[in-house]
Amino acid sequence: MTLQMITAAASGTWKLDDLEVNRIGFGAMRLTQDGAALRADAVPSDRGRAISVLRRAVELGVNHIDTAAFYFSPLRSANELINQALAPYPDDLVITTKVGPGRGPSGEWLPHATPEQLRGQVEENLRQLGRDHLDVVNLRVLGTDSIAERFGALAQLREAGLIRHLGISNVTPEHLAEAQAIAPVVCVQNQYGIGVRPEYDEFLRACGEQGVAFVPFYAIAGTGREAGAGGTASDEVLAVARAHGASAVQVRLAWTLHRGPHVLAIPGTGNPDHLVANVAAGALRLSEDELAVLDHLHRGEARA
Repeated sequence: MTLQMITAAASGTWKLDDLEVNRIGFGAMRLTQDGAALRADAVPSDRGRAISVLRRAVELGVNHIDTAAFYFSPLRSANELINQALAPYPDDLVITTKVGPGRGPSGEWLPHATPEQLRGQVEENLRQLGRDHLDVVNLRVLGTDSIAERFGALAQLREAGLIRHLGISNVTPEHLAEAQAIAPVVCVQNQYGIGVRPEYDEFLRACGEQGVAFVPFYAIAGTGREAGAGGTASDEVLAVARAHGASAVQVRLAWTLHRGPHVLAIPGTGNPDHLVANVAAGALRLSEDELAVLDHLHRGEARA
């Protein structure tokens, strides 16, 4: 089977409460610019190519798209690209967005939203996406302070029907417990990948035990974050990739999915070829020995 024939269904499915999604999704952060994301001086992407990538993602079975109103570059908005490319939306498409951070019209970062300001951010996402409700809204958190007031404000918007389900992003286990005491949480988004945040291993497992999806961001980019993946892959990752006729990026994504049935991947790209390869990673099955090697690499341990 060629890469072009593999769909997101090969990754398996998970339910965000009543919303079933394929475990390989798509992150929209890289759609709006060429090069590093979230920069005020970013070079806008080609609009036609961005729209074609989104439409191809859906053709490949992707039904979980992660976005945010603060994903934009000069001339390009991820939400508006999604609206242009995919509306009227397929019935099974789940669009997850984030609130909390904000950027001014020139791209400069603003202080995180207060509880009172969160409604405006939700409404901006609704307007840009052309929706009357948002499927999933993640409260993006900065620091370790209490999130009760802000999450409570989103819970009220959920009760009002503007939001269907709630999640949290960039958080601690304590944040999850605090949020769950206020309203149901369907997902946790945290930075995670091979060799990145191994201290979250137990948190990832705990989410699965509670039926909460764990959605790693920067699973490919790692410490490169907004700038994307850089440098060369480790010998261990390259050896596994060679054994499967795959790329190092595909191995990183496959390892992420192997961490548990509740783990979802949201790799982002503006490149149609990279999109096809990312989706195909959902079909990559790693052996127990390969997983053991990569797990040791993840934890920074030398193998006996």
